[in-house]
Amino acid sequence: MASVESASLTSPHPHGGYVLGERRRAALAEVDNAKLSWFHVKVCLVAGVGFFTDAYDIFAINIASVMLGYVYGGDDHKLSVNQDLGVKVATPVGTLLGQLLFGWLADVVGRKRMYGVELMIIILGCFAQSISAMGHAVNIFGVLIVWRFIMGIGIGGDYPTSSGWGNFTAALVGLIVVVCYKTSILGDTPPFYEHVDEVWRILIGLGCVPGVYSAVLPVDDPGDAAAAQDIERVMTNGNADRDPDAVVQKVDAPKAGWRDFSRHFSELENFKVLFGAAYSWFALDIAFYGLGLNSSIVLQAIGFGNAITAGSQGVYDNLHNICVGNLILAVGGLIPGYWVAFLFIDSWGRKPIQLMGFILLTILFVIMGFGYEKMNETKSGQKAFVFLYCLANFFQNFGPNTTTFIIPGEVFPTRYRSTAHGICAASGKLGAIIAQVGFARMRNIGGTDNFVKHILEIFALFMLTGIFSTLLVPETKNKTLEELSNEDQEHFLREPRSEKKASP
Repeated sequence: MASVESASLTSPHPHGGYVLGERRRAALAEVDNAKLSWFHVKVCLVAGVGFFTDAYDIFAINIASVMLGYVYGGDDHKLSVNQDLGVKVATPVGTLLGQLLFGWLADVVGRKRMYGVELMIIILGCFAQSISAMGHAVNIFGVLIVWRFIMGIGIGGDYPTSSGWGNFTAALVGLIVVVCYKTSILGDTPPFYEHVDEVWRILIGLGCVPGVYSAVLPVDDPGDAAAAQDIERVMTNGNADRDPDAVVQKVDAPKAGWRDFSRHFSELENFKVLFGAAYSWFALDIAFYGLGLNSSIVLQAIGFGNAITAGSQGVYDNLHNICVGNLILAVGGLIPGYWVAFLFIDSWGRKPIQLMGFILLTILFVIMGFGYEKMNETKSGQKAFVFLYCLANFFQNFGPNTTTFIIPGEVFPTRYRSTAHGICAASGKLGAIIAQVGFARMRNIGGTDNFVKHILEIFALFMLTGIFSTLLVPETKNKTLEELSNEDQEHFLREPRSEKKASP
């Protein structure tokens, strides 16, 4: 590439746009054909730890909300509908805002400059939750809602794709802390369970640890920086070894801006991709967060693992069983689903996996919803329900929960990739908010947890609509980002303007 660069930089060419296009393809080919290095591994590890932190912080509240009920709940030791909804929906609302904000900032300011900012917001919000307290002038739930909203803004700039391990670790940490506090909890005098207050704070507060690790670990690589400078030099004709009096060619390429954004996505071919990717994420998160943030409620509703003891022993047994139940759901479905998706994502393709996932999820939620009462009558039926629950988690991750994150990261032009990905992700969080509000408001229609079966049927309807939205997105397997941009790459760099470099 050096020889091509040298020849093209020392003299003008009658077809400047064509030459620059050739240089651009050569530069991009260097990136596409780069060998796997330790830098790439380190970036994956750091990004993975960041995503893991997000997932842990989002889904730990699923278990912590039960603990909050024992400490700050009513006479039944449960949170009210509004309290439970507030602490669970605050983070998705913040995430929606954060995804739009950080998506736009990443395209305008640059992805590298924004790196780490969102993690610091997450760490602050997470730590602040763990030291929140009740006062005469302030309610602890108001404080928690504010800090979970702020934490959600930071999560929106990162967004979790490792939620299987996040769910698993939150349940595992919860179980370990509960077991460690067994003697203390059993020693509490009902109805005051002050040691449970310590347990939920530790569970939430430990979410800071992986975030701090990810924030302080450097990811800059000198070789990668040098490669980036080489590409920039090839593309802009700047800072190369050449005659200082040579003609400078200025690249005329599309610039990020509202007018160009509107022009690009006003074309039906491009808009349907944005709509298909955004709605698929929206439909998926209706069920994923509707179940993920309420799995403890669903497990208790069907009587799986409910404590048969009373008093402090009953509190310990219930918390222990809830943590174990969430571990089963994670190990039995979420984590295996991600690994199977990892193995087949490049051979099967993104679109077939997403389509398969939505079809099977539709079937599973229909069975779980319409067969809910029958399965809830016996112990074997309850176990069958949990098995179907695990299958649903499996095909969410070996399905749209993985692909709805990947496709928007590949299918849009580079200058709008973060913005468009943010729109798609925010659509998912809108689905999560609707699911959480709907679940909280409808679950007790006709009696305690009596409407859960119909909520599962509603989830099935949204999975069905996801099948049709998936048909709007292209297959991205084994295609370059330029091929997927829906732009004419032959004329992407227009005829350059020439100007004489001013003499010093």
